[in-house]
Amino acid sequence: MKNNIFGKFAKAVANMHNQRGMTGLETAIILIAFVTVAAVFGYAVLSAGLFSAERGKETIYAGLQQAKANMEISGSVIVYGDNLTSPPTKATKILFTVRNAIAGAPIDMTPNAGGDENRCIISLTTADAYYNNVEWSVQKIGNADGDDLLEAGEQFEITIDLTDLGSGFDDPAIGVNDWFNIQVKPTQGSTMTIQRTLPAGLDPVMDMH
Repeated sequence: MKNNIFGKFAKAVANMHNQRGMTGLETAIILIAFVTVAAVFGYAVLSAGLFSAERGKETIYAGLQQAKANMEISGSVIVYGDNLTSPPTKATKILFTVRNAIAGAPIDMTPNAGGDENRCIISLTTADAYYNNVEWSVQKIGNADGDDLLEAGEQFEITIDLTDLGSGFDDPAIGVNDWFNIQVKPTQGSTMTIQRTLPAGLDPVMDMH
């Protein structure tokens, strides 16, 4: 009986010595590998997030810059009729005043009267033709400095002479009940559109509101 107990004990001790386990060095290597992989993955995710945030910020700033460069009409659109006949039979000149919509970035309003130095493009559309980059002139109204930049607090009066739209353009001959469409296209900001229809009876000076 005693021999059996000692035999079982010796056998158990032998089995204990034959068991295989994991050393501390192996555990450390696996832990370091997991930490390294997690760090690389975390850096990749963080870099992607920073890149997306930066691109989103650039998009927002670009949108704000575009919005701040918008212009709007200040007051009415004035149309002059020809004084060759009474009453007039066609329009000869269109005037309108523009200003910064939200007092934002300056807009280059260098006119192209007699040249092609302008950056703001104005086009005229009628029922019969389309005139792109017509000649126009500008007059600073009120408190404005000497440059051609439409800045905060400034107002510019734009004049389009329908009898002289530029080289290669014919007289549009906008008469009774005719409509016209003017597009002012600055380098920054959205296009401003002006569309009016002449009345059934023309006057020398007409306020088209």
